[in-house]
Order: sequence, then C-alpha cells, then structure tokens
Amino acid sequence: MPKIKTVRGIENRKVISQKEWLAARKKLLVKEKKFSKLHDELNLQRRKLPWVKIEKEYVFDGPTGKVRLADLFGGKSQLIIYHFMFGPGWEEGCEHCSFWADHFDSVNIHIGQRDTAFAVVSRAPLTEIEPFKKRMGWRFNWVSSFNTDFNFDFNVSFTPEQIKSGVLPYNYGKFKMKIDELQGVSAFYRDKNGDIYHTYSSYARGIDLMNTTYNFLDLTAKGRDENPDATQDWVRYHDRY
Repeated sequence: MPKIKTVRGIENRKVISQKEWLAARKKLLVKEKKFSKLHDELNLQRRKLPWVKIEKEYVFDGPTGKVRLADLFGGKSQLIIYHFMFGPGWEEGCEHCSFWADHFDSVNIHIGQRDTAFAVVSRAPLTEIEPFKKRMGWRFNWVSSFNTDFNFDFNVSFTPEQIKSGVLPYNYGKFKMKIDELQGVSAFYRDKNGDIYHTYSSYARGIDLMNTTYNFLDLTAKGRDENPDATQDWVRYHDRY
C-alpha cells in the first residue's frame, strides 16, 4: 500500500495520486451539481416572493440635490440598494461594508444591461459621505437618507429607544445588541405606472452573495481562512492594507 503524504498547516491534507484525486473530484462534482440545482430553485423561489407596494415618499440627498426613490431607478424597472453602515457623525464608513463596496463598480457596469440600477444608501449626511467616497475612489451612486425614515423602515438603523432596550429588530428576528447601524441589501421594482414595490431584502450572511472576493477564496484549499470567533478581523480599508 503506498505511503500517504500530508501537507502540514492546512488540516494535514492528504496528497494522493492524480488518479485518486480525479475519483475524489468527480465524487464532489456530484454534490456540486446538486447544490447548483438547489441554488437555482432557491433563486426561483426568491423571484416568486410576493411584493409590497411602497406607499411612503422617500426623498434622499444626492450629489446633484434632492432625489426620490423613483429617481434612483435611472429609467430602469429594477433597483438594488445596499444599506451601508455609515451613521451621522462617524469619521468614516464601516470597514466591512467598504470591503463589500469595493466590488460594486465592476458589477454595476453589467447589471445595467439587465434593466437594473444600483445605489448605496446611508444615514450619514452627504457632507460626510462624499469625502469618504472620494478617498475610496468609488463611482457608484451613494445618497443620504439622513432626513428620512428609510433606514428605520428597513431595519438597518435603530432609534435611541431601540438601542437602549438592547433588543433590535434585524434579519427578521430580535437580536440582543447595542448598535445604531447595520448592513443589508434590498431590491425594488417600478412598474409602467410609476408604482414602486419592495420585492426582497436580506441581511447578515445574506449579503455574502454581493462579495466577489469570498467567491474567489471559496475555490482555494484554505478557503476564507478566517478566525471563527472574529471572521472579518483581517479586513481593512483597501488603502490601509
């Protein structure tokens, strides 16, 4: 029986022959194909979710002045909004939301070809958002919801009373934490009559779909290689690595 070598430092991974590796790879491929089909079905179920009509008029502060939620569609019928953690008075936006935001400009080029617009919304005033956006070199549309209920209505910003209670309505549950801002993503549809509908929102691990870096790392032997107790303690603003 041939001696099995191991690679130390990566869970003592076995080193085998090409023939044995191919057999193991094909076995995993069966599971990957099953997962892909399940993922396609999940995407279909997501698209079949019922909608909620947006009745409230949200008016944001944008680089060129006041903009309505309808304006963020830019003539498209679909809109994706990333809820970026950046509260009033913060010196800079969330480090981890910034990790996600580093991917947005490249994707934004392509989703526009599929009748979809993209925008980022934060509660910080525009005068605080714009210097940070310039520093990071981002081009995507970023508006302030400072004078609206938008962030509170979508459960990504929290009132002083909620924070004081220590129990926040987040990710379709109640979480014990004291924080004023959290992250998420929401999708909307605008019909030919101009009516706007909320079609989807996701939070916490649900936003991983928007992080291309993670998809790349998941292909490697070490994977994301993160600290289980603090999974993103390695993340920095891209100008501080």
